[in-house]
This record gives sequence, structure tokens and C-alpha cells, in this order.
Amino acid sequence: MAKVLLLVGGGHAHLSVLAGLKKVVRGGHRAILVSPGDYHYYSGMGPGVLAGTYRPAQARFHLRRMVQERGGVFLKGEAVGIDPERRTVRLASGEELGYDVVSFNVGSEVVADRLEAAGEAVVPVKPITNLPAARRRILEGLAQGPLRLVVVGGGPAGLEVAGNLWRLGQAGRGRLGITLASAHGLLYGFPPRAGTLARNSLAARGIRFLEGERVLKVAGGQALLSGGSTVPCDIAILAAGIRPPSLFGTSGLPVGPDGGLLVNDYLQSVAFPEIFGGGDCIHFQPRPLARVGVYAVRQNPILFHNLRAALGGGALRPFRPQKDYMLIFNLGDGRGILRRKGWVWDGHPACLFKDWIDRRFMKKFQLSGEAREAGDDI
Repeated sequence: MAKVLLLVGGGHAHLSVLAGLKKVVRGGHRAILVSPGDYHYYSGMGPGVLAGTYRPAQARFHLRRMVQERGGVFLKGEAVGIDPERRTVRLASGEELGYDVVSFNVGSEVVADRLEAAGEAVVPVKPITNLPAARRRILEGLAQGPLRLVVVGGGPAGLEVAGNLWRLGQAGRGRLGITLASAHGLLYGFPPRAGTLARNSLAARGIRFLEGERVLKVAGGQALLSGGSTVPCDIAILAAGIRPPSLFGTSGLPVGPDGGLLVNDYLQSVAFPEIFGGGDCIHFQPRPLARVGVYAVRQNPILFHNLRAALGGGALRPFRPQKDYMLIFNLGDGRGILRRKGWVWDGHPACLFKDWIDRRFMKKFQLSGEAREAGDDI
């Protein structure tokens, strides 16, 4: 019997599903993808796009083409509500979509509750499409004169953004001033050596780091800090923590403490077996998972199998997350910081290794001519 598989969001955890969509369609089912845009950007290469190391086309997947070439339906839109009893998803346009099985991979959003900003002075790092847009805006500003940027957040995202802004600024002949402000230490929660290497890297390139300072307000060319002082700021890049969207909690679905869709070992809602999810938007009930891309990538084949099983009545497979994983931070100067378990290394080989991993991942899922695209449109 034909069923409807609804995919909400084309993120990392849905890539195997999208790549194998022909198998769903050939099984007699209807497959629909809802996404805010035609493209999904790979977050691991986002800072490199900001710096100009990669062209936008090298770091994105053409969702519309991928779906349509495999017999699915692509709908441009944003989910704003879920009715699990009626099995419908409501879009911002007011349209309702019915489903037999639905899977969510809608990512996360940057926490900006305590930051007051005027106009377009603040650019969140998510969605990743903000980064190529920010690059164009900064280059246009530098053509008019010096710019002063403040990066908010001292975690991996803040570090990579600050370092790659420095690289972007080299095109402006030193007219780009960069300040990184963090309420905590740089790379807080990582081995101390990682923070030391990061601070040394920033300092060597003239990037100012303000520890123990939270940005409260951006207006009038200034950023107001929690200590009462101000720093010049034409644009603030917000990279100060992420959280799942409120979609699930406001729709009455069971969620974890962070608001993520509460799922079991099978990446399946604990209350509604026809609802699945992966990536940053879920809360894995067996144990909390860090919001890093490696988990979304590893969920890919499990989610694909389980969605097909749910459509056809087959057995589900559990997701067994690894206890540890490797992280490599792109510092923007050709060097990287690699962390694996308790070990930390830095240098050019780390950055080259990250580049190799990222390009291999893109090659696996860029199936619709993305690498040949020449434009910088987002």
C-alpha cells in the first residue's frame, strides 16, 4: 500500500535518505522534502566559505535537484507546527501536509535571547547560508573603509569564525579589526592545551580576545559588554551556543531538557512511532549527545534503514553512538587544532587532514552537479 514519507529539513542526517530516495519511490511510496531553501550547506566547511577558501558551490548540496532527480517532491517552506494525532505538519504558508511517516532534520538555532541589537548589526552563524552572505557584506564594507567586527562566543564556532574572518580580512589590507568576546574561556570544556593553542593563534594575528565578557547590546557602531565597557563594532557575528528549534515543544511532542525531539535508540519519537529525527534537533534519550556533525553523519544509514522499515513494516535498527570522536578546528591560517580523546595537536597537517575529510564527504553526497556550479548565489 502506497504511503507518504515526509522529510522536514535536508540536513546532514537526511543525506543518505535523499541519495537513496529512488528506493522509496520504487517501493510505491510518495516522498516529499520540505526545506527553507534549495541548498543545504555543510557546516564543517562554513568557516572556509566565509574566508574564501571554498566557493559556496563546493560546500553545499542541491536539495531540490537531488529530490526531483530521484522521483520525489521538493517543497520550499518552513515547518511551524506538528499535529501528531492527525499526522500533519503545518508550514509557515499555512499549508498542511499529511504523512504516514515523517522525519525531522531541521538543525539548530543560535541562542540570542540576551543580546539586543539594532537593525542588521548581528549575523548568527546559523543557518550556514548566513556565512556566504556575511562574506559579501564584509567585502562590500571594506571597499568603503575599515570595519570592526565582534565575534560573540568562545567555543569552536567562535574560534573558527574569528580565525577565518582574519583570512578574509587579508583582502582588505589590514583594515578589518576583529574582537572575540566570550563569557567563558576560549574552548571552555576542552583540554587546557587546546585553549592555549587557540589563544596563541589569535594573538599572533592581532585578534583581540576578551574573556569573561558577554555582549549585551550592539548599536551605534558599539558593542556593550557585561563589564560595562564598549568595543567598536560594525557587525557582530553571533556564535554563542545553539539549541533545537521550539517546533517540537510547542507542538506538544515529548522533548528533552534542551527542547529537542525526544527519540529512542531507533531515532524514533518515544510517543509517536511514525515520527523520526536526527542531527541537532533531537534529544537522544539513551544519553545526551554533543551537537557535532559526526553524530548526524553516523545517523545517516540508520535513519534511512528505519524510515524504509517504518514504511514497509520491517525491523528497526538501533543507533549506537560512539563514545568519543575526533574534532579538527580550522584556524583560517592554514593550520588546525585536532582533538582526539585527551590528545591535542596543532599545525598544517591537521588542517590538511580536515580538508581531505570534508572533501571526501562532499564527494559522496554531491550527486546533482553541485561541484560544477560557478555562481555564489545562496
